[in-house]
Amino acid sequence: MADFEWITEQADLDQLVEEISSTNAYALDTEFHRERTYLPHLALVQLATADRIALVDALEINVRSLRRAFESDAVCVMHAGSQDLEILELECGAVPRRFFDTQIGALFCGYRTSSLGRLVEGLLRIQLDKSAQLSDWTRRPLPPDELRYAASDVAHLLALRDALLARLDEQGRVQWAEEEMERLRSKDRSPPDSETLWWKLRGKTKLHGRARGVAQELAAWRDGVAKRNNRPPRTILSDMALLALAQRPARNAEQLRGIRNFDLRRFKYRDELLHAIERGARLPKHEVRLPPKKPENLPSVDGVIALCLAWLAQRAGQEGLDLTVLGTRDDVTSLVLRQPSRLAKGWRDALVGRELRAIIDGTAALRVDGTELELLDRTTR
Repeated sequence: MADFEWITEQADLDQLVEEISSTNAYALDTEFHRERTYLPHLALVQLATADRIALVDALEINVRSLRRAFESDAVCVMHAGSQDLEILELECGAVPRRFFDTQIGALFCGYRTSSLGRLVEGLLRIQLDKSAQLSDWTRRPLPPDELRYAASDVAHLLALRDALLARLDEQGRVQWAEEEMERLRSKDRSPPDSETLWWKLRGKTKLHGRARGVAQELAAWRDGVAKRNNRPPRTILSDMALLALAQRPARNAEQLRGIRNFDLRRFKYRDELLHAIERGARLPKHEVRLPPKKPENLPSVDGVIALCLAWLAQRAGQEGLDLTVLGTRDDVTSLVLRQPSRLAKGWRDALVGRELRAIIDGTAALRVDGTELELLDRTTR
């Protein structure tokens, strides 16, 4: 593998950013931890151009200067960049203006398994060492083998992008892939409303009446404490304890002792917790934010969904796409119920969305032809 630089000085990063901004494309990856903090803790940024690889120590340098590169015309190449984009927006206040994700590109080339190692080996005939995947990237100094591993994550991304673009162009799918990449790049990453945090709780459907108000207040309070102390919310109060307190609101410290998965002796926020419970119990019904109700599917609608899913699966197979890339059951259900659906937009609409709408509207029908389904136009009969 090519040599790499270890950057710990702001001036060196700023110079690299200027160089990157004038290139056609650059590769980027990040190493971070989010197990012990409220926000992901960025430890390392890996950058590569056609002739240079750099590892930036994000514990020593303010990486916000990367924003200049993000705003340039250079294409930022990542692999499976969803979480990287999230942390870059947090650290830099922006994401790259131009973006190519090799995982998405691979999916549109028909690859079912699109891990970086397998793609590099399959397309470039290079084998990556992935033994350092679970390293603690906040340690200093980082061992040489971990530095080499980090550098390898960006060393081949530009060549991989070129190989994937050639295949996408052969298959006429460049626009499809770019559309999906733009959807990921421009995704809304703003934090959820504090009043809706309780919607993420498993078991929320078992809550009724005032228990919902208590859950709403407790989830919002827990998130605020976690953010203030830079800790994961579940380390402040577990989901199990939160649900138990919502169902049986404690009014004093004694009643807290009987809550499952809750140790009052080690708990630092007793009074705050009791006040949050009290606020939730008194919350007016109209101030409780309820999760959106899923429409109840009538048997006839279930039949239409099943029919559409069968056609969707066949079309995915014909196009050499993983079914989940083309569409999911939720996408189909939304289409059947006349709600916003990915299947009614862009390349999905052109490929299969119009056909599915014709099936739903009754202007097309499906016929079994041996082991295949055949779409019949009913308007010409």
